[in-house]
Amino acid sequence: MFFYLAETQNDKQKHLALNPEHSILKVLVYFDLFRYPITNEEIYSFLDQGLNREYLNKMLDNLAKQQRIFQLDEFYSLQNDYSLAERRRKGNAFATELLKKASGISTLLYKFPYVRAIGISGSVSKNFADENADIDYFIITKANRLWVARTLMHLYKKNPFVKGRHQHYCMNYYVDEADLLIEEKNIYTATELFTIIPMAGNGSMKKFFESNRWALPFFPNHNLPAVKKETINTEPWFKRLTEFFLNNKMGDWLDDYLLKLTTHRWKKKEEKGRLNTKGEKMGLKTGKHCSKNNPAHFHDWFMEKYERKLTEVKTQWDL
Repeated sequence: MFFYLAETQNDKQKHLALNPEHSILKVLVYFDLFRYPITNEEIYSFLDQGLNREYLNKMLDNLAKQQRIFQLDEFYSLQNDYSLAERRRKGNAFATELLKKASGISTLLYKFPYVRAIGISGSVSKNFADENADIDYFIITKANRLWVARTLMHLYKKNPFVKGRHQHYCMNYYVDEADLLIEEKNIYTATELFTIIPMAGNGSMKKFFESNRWALPFFPNHNLPAVKKETINTEPWFKRLTEFFLNNKMGDWLDDYLLKLTTHRWKKKEEKGRLNTKGEKMGLKTGKHCSKNNPAHFHDWFMEKYERKLTEVKTQWDL
């Protein structure tokens, strides 16, 4: 598994001493699991070591000549399947359209009480989507008010105005300002972190990225997402008024109550083996400062699949 690497000089030296072919392979295996061919620039961005660009080009040309990898126009893949390039182009175009919708929705969601930052995550943040794609939101709330904010936002999602567009309001990952550190530290969470697109906020998103600098050694050629000035929004009067009335012991009690209520409801769903509209097992990991899909239902499964695939291809490549 790719666990957290402490930023000591020795660790950095070990990190940079990795076999270049191994580094390239790890990137291609990761994206191959999503059937997503990638460009030269994307390979460079997600390498776990710094390589000279010219040297990387020679490595890719050599691997392609050996038919260890395949060049599909401007993309590289472990599969010799040109339809993957066409699939990616269509997915990129559709994601561009969804991002336009996500921009307006993010501005709306930021207006909810105690919301401090909104970002886009998931496949859309990686510039890919199909007809059934969701728009996933990463949300930061005020400290100790996550469950008030989450409950209000999910109640809004149930109103008739949103009916038929639920896939555009997938608010599935919340953290609050009291604990911005991501618990799981591996290549999957690092990739998700590096590809978040900040959409609206008051500066908390920048603090979030600074709190998760553990991800930097995974992708030394990739900068953490920049929070642009235009994403910093003013807060509407009704948001400030609601917070004024709940910034007290009653608000503390309400947040704790909603945490217990939501946890109880989701435990029942998991015990019954409930499935979502995509046929996936439902689960939610809850805590005072975090709400997210149960990592055991995809995150852990994906990491195991990634390790198996990586070991399999390493054997084929005789690494």
